[in-house]
Formats: sequence, structure tokens, C-alpha cells
Amino acid sequence: MSLNNRKALALASAGAYGIAVYFTYQFFTPEQDSPGEGTLDLKHKTLSCSCQCTSYKTDPKRTQTFQKIAQVYDDQINRDEVAMGLPLLRRALLYFNANGDVLEVGAGTGRNIDYYPSNVNKVVLTDISDKMLMRAREKIQDSSSKQKAKFQVFVADATNMTKYYPENSFDTVVDTFGLCSFDDPVRVLKELQRICKPDGKILLLEHGRTKKWQGLSNYLDKHSETHAKNWGCVWNRDIDLMLDDAGLKVEKIDTWHFGTTYYAVCRPGETKQREDGEISMHNKSGIISETLNNARQDVSWWKRLTKWPLKKE
Repeated sequence: MSLNNRKALALASAGAYGIAVYFTYQFFTPEQDSPGEGTLDLKHKTLSCSCQCTSYKTDPKRTQTFQKIAQVYDDQINRDEVAMGLPLLRRALLYFNANGDVLEVGAGTGRNIDYYPSNVNKVVLTDISDKMLMRAREKIQDSSSKQKAKFQVFVADATNMTKYYPENSFDTVVDTFGLCSFDDPVRVLKELQRICKPDGKILLLEHGRTKKWQGLSNYLDKHSETHAKNWGCVWNRDIDLMLDDAGLKVEKIDTWHFGTTYYAVCRPGETKQREDGEISMHNKSGIISETLNNARQDVSWWKRLTKWPLKKE
């Protein structure tokens, strides 16, 4: 194939991908709610709530939403995740980075269960919604994999795991698409650092606002309230800012879907100290921002595979 044909094919593929992502975001954003009591409209994916809330992005009633959508959650988002290639990102994140004893917070219905590599000793799945975790338990029991004995499931609040685990308990801590659903995501990240061993890894796959396409961020902002109401998810949070505020040491960070999906491999900050029951991170000014910028300059393996050669070998 000539270089011109390759460029044309690449442009056509990019255009098709852009259209697919646009319609995926349209699909993820339900239509406006119609009057009525608390019901789940499967066709339009619209969750109506009779409670009085000033903002679904800030009012901590997300657990109620997760309890209501637990039974239909997987069916509702399976097609969208496949269209966006998220199963591949989940698999890559865990296959190349997870090892030893693993804690996953915000595990929900256990959408990562099939992607954990064989070198992990155990995987503890936690979530604040017992109905979500019930679905995860069903998946583990239905699995034919010999690894299902490695999984443990229990209800827990990711903002405070002190009554369950002391400091430095896990080799790997995982959160996929959970920072959008926690009331205090920075506090969760700090708690993950407390639990993670100093030489362990914190693996994140998240969606948030894009730094590359302001129009898309405007779209997310416009529909964030409705999306939070129906899914308990605030999809326009600033992931970079949260990593910075929490004091994580970012080793790798990459973005997909026009900058709205974040793939990050992190480690606990350089110093972890406990002060009056709270976590205090001490980092020299500018270290985290510099780390983020340097991490973004790395070209990931899958991007290297997709680069066209400038000239024939």
C-alpha cells in the first residue's frame, strides 16, 4: 500500500472513529426525564428520582442510583464499552501492571474480573453498593476459570478503609471509572496511597474532561447534571488536577477518545505520613506537574504500532 493510500485510510479511519465516539457520547447521555415517580426507562436509560436535589453532581445520593441500576448496568453499557475499545484498555492496564495482592475499589459489577493476570495472588473487590457487588459475585461463581478462588468481595467505603486494612497492605490498587462516582475522589486517592505498598502501583482508568477539545468539554459540562442523575457519574472532572491534589507519583499517563479517557499508572507519593487520622502528602512544589508532563511525552506501545513509517524500509 502506498504512503498516500495509507494516509487516506488513516484519515478515513479517524473520521469514522470520531463519528463513533460522538454517537457513543450521545448514547451515554439520556434524554430529559419525563414527569413521574422513580422508574428506570430502559429504552431511554432515564432514571427519574422523586427526591429533591439541588445538584446530582454534589449531592451524595449516588449509592441509591447504583442500587437501582445494578441489574441492568452491564446490559446498558456493554455495547458502548466495546465500541470504544475499553475492554482492551482494561486488559492492558491489568495484564502489564497488576501483580501480587490486589485491591480494587469501586468494583461495581466486576467488569475487570476476566482481565486479571495469573500472577496475582488475590483480588479483593470492594464497592459501596451491595447490589452491584452481587452481580460481581454471580460472575465469579459462573466463571469456569481456575482463578475464581482468588477473588474476594465485600461492601466497603473507599474513602475510609482503616478498619479493614492497615498501611502498605497491597501490591496493586485498581480503580476503573470510579473517580467520577466518588463524592470525594481526592480523598479516595489518598486512601489508596495509604493502603498501597511504597513500591506498589495504583492503576487508574478514568473518564474526565478533555484538555484537547474544548467543544467536547463544553458538551460534557452541559450534560453533566443529567448524566450524574441517571448514572451517578460526574464525567467532566479534571483527572490531572485530582492526581496532583492527591500527590500521586505518575509514571505513565495516556489519554484516549479525544482526551476524555485517562489511562494512568501511578505510585504512592514520595512521603506518606499520618497526622490526626488523615493522610498528608509532602511533595516539592512542581514535582507532580512536571511528572505529568514528562509522562505524557512517553509514546505507549499501542501508539507506536499505529504510527505510519515516513519512508519504506
